Amino acid sequence: MDVRAGQVAVVTGAASGIGLAMARRFAADGLKVVLADVEEAALDEAAAGLRSEGADVHARVVDVGERDQVMALAEAAYDTYGAVHVLCNNAGVGSGAEGRMWEHDPNDWRWAFAVNVWGVFHGVQAFLPRMIRSGEPGHVVNTSSADGGVAPLPTASVYAVTKAAVVTLTESLYAHLKAEHARVGASVLFPGPHMLRTGLWESYRNRPARYAKRRPRRTPYRSLGQWEAAMRAAGREVRFTPVEEVAGLVVDGIREERFWLLPASEHSDAQIRARSRSMLDRANPSYLESFVLD
Repeated sequence: MDVRAGQVAVVTGAASGIGLAMARRFAADGLKVVLADVEEAALDEAAAGLRSEGADVHARVVDVGERDQVMALAEAAYDTYGAVHVLCNNAGVGSGAEGRMWEHDPNDWRWAFAVNVWGVFHGVQAFLPRMIRSGEPGHVVNTSSADGGVAPLPTASVYAVTKAAVVTLTESLYAHLKAEHARVGASVLFPGPHMLRTGLWESYRNRPARYAKRRPRRTPYRSLGQWEAAMRAAGREVRFTPVEEVAGLVVDGIREERFWLLPASEHSDAQIRARSRSMLDRANPSYLESFVLD
């Protein structure tokens, strides 16, 4: 589909990071934007900033892990603008899990799946039926990550598992849309190819009480700045991809009807080849041996 002025884009996780960058890009192209985020103060600031730039914005506080709230978001979007052409299921969290998988707090898994997987599914069910019935061109973009979506990241296994699920969910969605001859396309987004400055590192600030840890963390949460400092102290290069570049990849991908929104990366390509080779050879996953699970 073309992305043009007058259309309507819905973005979850839109108060900061990749979500806000996508919303800004859509608005710059003349689209009306619906912003959804669980963090009210940040959402209000993001909406005000877009409006000051001339954007037509509707903002709503939404926990995508709660089905009723996503259904209400869809109602609000259609009541406000009468249509939705682009849906970006982008909201995501890091789980904050520690230690080996058998030591994880089950609520780390429940929370990560509620947002990263159920949030995408809720978005699909809330918006897709009406997008298809409209007969207008449309597109769904689901945010995954190379850390799980391309190959497992054992040091963040909960997050990686959820992002792998998003890939399979989106592949299945693509097939279902094709089977229905729908005018709605689907893409899976792998932000990158380098690190991103987003609020994912501080997801714990928005953790609902119902998913509270049942035992305190053994170590403090580490911020992105602290991680970056540790990498530099270890002599490792740290590179970042601007979130605006990710937003550009999304818009270009929608226009070109590309399913895999996966930026060129020697590292990702090597992971894909190693994992595929392991499966084809029925060999053990030696590509995971480089990870040190402290």
